[in-house]
Amino acid sequence: MQSAPIGIFDSGYGGLTVLKEISRVLPEYDYIYLGDNARNPYGTRSFEAVYQFTLECVNQLFSMGCQLVILACNTASAKALRTIQQKDLPGIDPNRRVLGVIRPTAEVVGLYSVTRHVGVLGTPGTIKSESYVLEIARFFPDLHVYQQACPMWVPLIENNEHLSPGADYFVKKYLDDLLSGNDKIDTVILGCTHYPLLIEKIQQYLSPSIRVISQGAIVAESLKDYLQRHPEIDEKCSKFSKVRFLTTDSAELFNGNASVFFGKEVFSEIVVVG
Repeated sequence: MQSAPIGIFDSGYGGLTVLKEISRVLPEYDYIYLGDNARNPYGTRSFEAVYQFTLECVNQLFSMGCQLVILACNTASAKALRTIQQKDLPGIDPNRRVLGVIRPTAEVVGLYSVTRHVGVLGTPGTIKSESYVLEIARFFPDLHVYQQACPMWVPLIENNEHLSPGADYFVKKYLDDLLSGNDKIDTVILGCTHYPLLIEKIQQYLSPSIRVISQGAIVAESLKDYLQRHPEIDEKCSKFSKVRFLTTDSAELFNGNASVFFGKEVFSEIVVVG
């Protein structure tokens, strides 16, 4: 069988938290992870830039045999996914698929909330797009959704400062901003794949009654269900339990940081995109 791995894309390291869960739930599949570290972060970039960068990376994964690509990046899912699906895929190859991480989360969040008030923490780009508000409304129109941009969280994590005492200020600040006047919130979505690395600090500043939802496990189960419902896609995916890591920046730097997100040692290759 020709190699046709599932592509996992992120602007940096955060998508590795998603790949970790996907490879745990679906260990028999092959995967290629591509981190666009040279152009990270995406969270503060324009819609046009995020779309262009994401499309280039999707095409790179397609050129390496991927029939299915997961945008394991909330900013890319918010700013680029729909355009790529509707405008670009029909011309590239209508039989290939590109999926995101926002919809799977939106499909289940209503199952967790009792008060019907939920919060979303994300990058400025994700929050500005209002993708979570729109997607959640499609599945649970009765939910009240409150958003909070957390511009400092990704830089703290990317610079390995998320466990430092200095990170507490920004964790507490954004949570206080989210909950100010919204004391009915009982469920909070971590709307960035980096944020699971802050989950202990986040829970420290939230009431135990507030449930924190991380995306990795949700996306993994959603992908498993998708492949079961679409055997025509599943049969194209190679299954040799191989994982390959690519970065657009320094492989040495990527390897050192990626293990924190993926939970085990990582060896990557440099790829030129765009």
